[in-house]
Amino acid sequence: MDDEPERLDALTRQAGRWLALSAAPAERHTTAVVAGPYDRVAWRDVYARSAALRELSAQLLTRHAHAPDLLADVFLCAYQAAPRLRERAVMAPSHLVHHQVVTALTQSPDFAPLHRETAGDAYAAAMAVLAQGSALRGLLERSREARERTGRATPRPQVCPRGRPAHPSRRAPTAAGPSPCPRRRRSPPRTPPRRCRPRAGTRCRRAAEAAREAEESARREDGAAAQAMAAAVPGIRSAARNAASAAAEAVRQEAALMRAWGVDAGETERMPFEERARLAERLRSGRLARWAELIGRFRQMAAGERARKVEHATGELVGVTLGDDLSRVIPSELAVLGVPELRAVFAARYAAGELMLYDSRGEQGTGKGAVIACVDTSHSMYAEGPGGITREAWSKACALALLDQARHAGRDFVGILFSAADKLQVFRFPGDRPAPVTDVLDFAETFLGGGTDFQRPLGTAAKILEEEFDSASRARGDIVLITDDACEVSENWTRLWNEIKRRLDFRLFGVAIATPDTATASGSVLETLCDNLRTVDDLTDVHTTADLFRVI
Repeated sequence: MDDEPERLDALTRQAGRWLALSAAPAERHTTAVVAGPYDRVAWRDVYARSAALRELSAQLLTRHAHAPDLLADVFLCAYQAAPRLRERAVMAPSHLVHHQVVTALTQSPDFAPLHRETAGDAYAAAMAVLAQGSALRGLLERSREARERTGRATPRPQVCPRGRPAHPSRRAPTAAGPSPCPRRRRSPPRTPPRRCRPRAGTRCRRAAEAAREAEESARREDGAAAQAMAAAVPGIRSAARNAASAAAEAVRQEAALMRAWGVDAGETERMPFEERARLAERLRSGRLARWAELIGRFRQMAAGERARKVEHATGELVGVTLGDDLSRVIPSELAVLGVPELRAVFAARYAAGELMLYDSRGEQGTGKGAVIACVDTSHSMYAEGPGGITREAWSKACALALLDQARHAGRDFVGILFSAADKLQVFRFPGDRPAPVTDVLDFAETFLGGGTDFQRPLGTAAKILEEEFDSASRARGDIVLITDDACEVSENWTRLWNEIKRRLDFRLFGVAIATPDTATASGSVLETLCDNLRTVDDLTDVHTTADLFRVI
C-alpha cells in the first residue's frame, strides 16, 4: 500500500482540468443590451405604468420563463441612442435567444427608421415593443427547441479545494465558503488507518470519472442547443425584420397622427405616460380619426399660405416705380452691374432711391380682433362628398387650420358649432395661452345634428366681438361661416346685424360646401350677408379656401 500516495497524486493530476473550474465562474448576464442605471430606471418606470406591457409579459411568460428580460432588451434597443450588445460568451445560456433576437432586430433594414422615432422617447420605445408583440410570440415558438436544449445542458462539475473532484451532486462553492470535501465532514484522526487510503483513492477516481462524464454530457447538450439555435436563426431573422417593419409603421402612424392634430413632439414628451397613451388612443379611435390626413393637409396648406402673407407683400404686378428695394429691381437695371464703368452710377441711383422697380399690389390682412369659426353641424353635414370625405370632416379641418392661423397671429379663436336654433356650443381658445389638445379634440368631435339656423350663431359671434371691443378695444375681427345649406333670416335681425357690423368693423367670410346653386343664387342669404363668399365642390382639394389664410 506504499504506492497509495503516488496513485492519489496521479488522480489529482488527472483531475487538473476540473481543478481549474473550482474558481468562481465568470459573471453571466441576463440582458443582451448594455444598460446604465438611467436606462434601467426608464424601463422599470414605463413597465410599471403600462398595463399593456405587463399583459404582453404575462402572455409571453407562458412560452418563456425569462420574457420580462426579453422585453427589456427590445425596449432598450429602441430607447437607447446607440444600443450596444454584449458578447455572446458572457450571456447566461438561458438568455442566448435574447441576444439572437436583438441582434436580428438591430441588423434589420427597418430598424434605422424605427430608431429615429423612438430614441430617447420612452413612450415611443414602449409602443415599438407592443407593436412587436405578435412577432415576439412567434420568435419564442421558433426558438423553443433551442431554449429547451440549453436548459438541459448540465453544468460543468466543481472540484473541492483540496484537489479532489467533488461529487457531481455536491453544490458549487459559494461566497459563504467552499463545498465540503468528502473527507472533511468530520475531523480525521491524526494518523488515519491505512485501510482508509484505498477508499479515498477509489472515491477520487469515481469522482473524476463522474466529472468527465458530466462534462461530455454537457458538451453534447451544448452542441445540440447550438444546432437547434442555428436552425432557428433564419426564422428569427425573418420575424425580426417583420417585427421591426411593423413597429416602425406603428410609430410613424402615431407620430403623423400627433402632427396632424397639431401636437408637437415637445408637448408629447412632457406628457405623463398614461396621459399620452390616452391621447393616442383617442386620436386613433375618435370621430375624426379617419380624417387625420385631411386635417394635416389643411394645416400644412394654411402654414404655406401664412408664410406667403407678409405685410406689404408683393402680389399682382401693376407697373414700374422708383425705389431702393433690390428684390424688385427690373432686369435692365441689373444689367448695368455687368458694365464696370456703370457700377458707380447704379450705386448712386440706389443711394438716392431712384432704381426702377416692379410695382405690385398685394393682399394684406386687416383683422386684429378674434377669429370666429361658425361651423354647421346639422344632419346634412354628415353626408359624404367627393372622395368619400364628409362635409363635417372638411369643415372641421378648415376650422382647425383657422385655429392655427389665429394662434400664429396672437389672436383669440372661438369655435361655434351650430345646427338648429336651440342647438349651439361655443369653444374659446384665448390667444395668450396654449390650446389644450383635449379641448381642441372636444371642439373637433362635437356634432349636434338637427336643422340649420344662421341667426343664433352669427348673433353669438357678433356679441363675442362686441365684448372684446368693449373690454380690450379690439375691433376688426373675422367671422368664417362654414355651411352646406342656406336658411332665411328676418328683416329685423338683418338690420341689427348690419348696424353692429358697421360699428365693430368685422368681416364675414362664407364657405358654402357642395351647394354651388344655393351659394351663388342671386339675392341668396349667404350672398347678402357675406363680404367674401366661395363655394367648395371638391372636398379633396384643400386649396379652395387658400385665400382665406392670406387675408385673415
